[in-house]
Amino acid sequence: MDTQFLQSADFIDSDAVNIRNFAEETVRDSQSQQEKAIALYYRVRDGIRYTPYLDFSDPEMYRASSVLRNGYGFCISKASLLTASGRALGIPSRIGFADVNNHLNTPRLREMNGGDLMRWHAFTEFYLHGIWVKSTPAFNQELCTRFRVKPLEFNGRDDSIFHPFDTDQRKHMEYVYERGSFADVPFASITATYKKYSPKLFDSNADGDFAADAEFS
Repeated sequence: MDTQFLQSADFIDSDAVNIRNFAEETVRDSQSQQEKAIALYYRVRDGIRYTPYLDFSDPEMYRASSVLRNGYGFCISKASLLTASGRALGIPSRIGFADVNNHLNTPRLREMNGGDLMRWHAFTEFYLHGIWVKSTPAFNQELCTRFRVKPLEFNGRDDSIFHPFDTDQRKHMEYVYERGSFADVPFASITATYKKYSPKLFDSNADGDFAADAEFS
């Protein structure tokens, strides 16, 4: 296991004071690494509001310590925070990416993104019990209820990735391309992809209530 997955980085800044405090406040000393990873997952999943209505060109939207201060972010934001929190507790952690077809989109996000293919969707991978385990903290429980999808659970043993169908058996998420795992957020590559395929992400108004939009999608 590469030691870079334990070290602080530019965007996954696990040595930031607020990250260390957040991680330590979330767990108990007696917990195993698996139990700590689970506790971190649920606190990030439900404690940080998911929204894609933000400034995609701003590096602070990707930096873990800034995401924590803001209290909101999109999938990369939340995965960056979860990854940094794991490292702050000595759990080897990295950030992974895949392109997904999001069949349960909102009209506004579909227009911003230029379709349903979401590039550079992010998740966290923890190294537990000798294997890398995926966890996806993007959608908080309230948002899942509004979209009528099951909130993703995480047990520290099995990969936690998006369901293919919602509670009404409509198509939800389809993983179409694995981009790999990284020690830090590849900000330049991500924004270059967005500018090429989804330029309106940089032109759109960052204000709005994504959860409210979900009710009318």
